[in-house]
Amino acid sequence: MIVADSNVVAYLYLPGEHTAAAERLLEREPDWAAPILWRSEFRNILAGYLRRKDITFEQALALQLEAEALLAGCEFHVDSRDVMELVRHSDCSAYDCEFVALAMMLETKLFTMDKQLLRAFPEYAFPLHAR
Repeated sequence: MIVADSNVVAYLYLPGEHTAAAERLLEREPDWAAPILWRSEFRNILAGYLRRKDITFEQALALQLEAEALLAGCEFHVDSRDVMELVRHSDCSAYDCEFVALAMMLETKLFTMDKQLLRAFPEYAFPLHAR
């Protein structure tokens, strides 16, 4: 099992330059986990696509449901103290630190394209294109 940040989930479902890498990651690591927060972040990404008229309302709903199905049973609450400890020792947002806290809790890797996370937590955060 790996932790995937919300943008990695978005790359999987919204075609773009990182889609192929997200698909390869899913083939290699089919069990993805995320903190509950991922749902709101993904909805916000979809909202941007919807407002730019890149997708329809029905497509946005379908993509949300498909992503929720991928992560079903693998969504976790993270401990606030753990998140705040990570915030205290980095310049990363509490939102981003939730993903790191989950990777630590599950003793696994977090896949992200967030440069700040990659720099702050190299022992847990790995780029999407990592082998």
